[in-house]
Amino acid sequence: MPFIQVNLGAGRTPEQKDALIRAVSAAAAAAISVPEASVRVWLVEVPATEVLVGGQTLAEKQAAAVPQGRP
Repeated sequence: MPFIQVNLGAGRTPEQKDALIRAVSAAAAAAISVPEASVRVWLVEVPATEVLVGGQTLAEKQAAAVPQGRP
């Protein structure tokens, strides 16, 4: 029975997270020829202030991506 943990910077929608865990589960089941019911997948969200990418926190990158004057 595979156990798969996905660490992900916070900021995705519930729909995106649902799509991710479903896709990972299906891919794992297909790759190792096991029933999908035996695959366990969970997400661990890391706060955007605690992820550094290219010298900027994920929170800084997300804020820079928002057009000026919009929250």
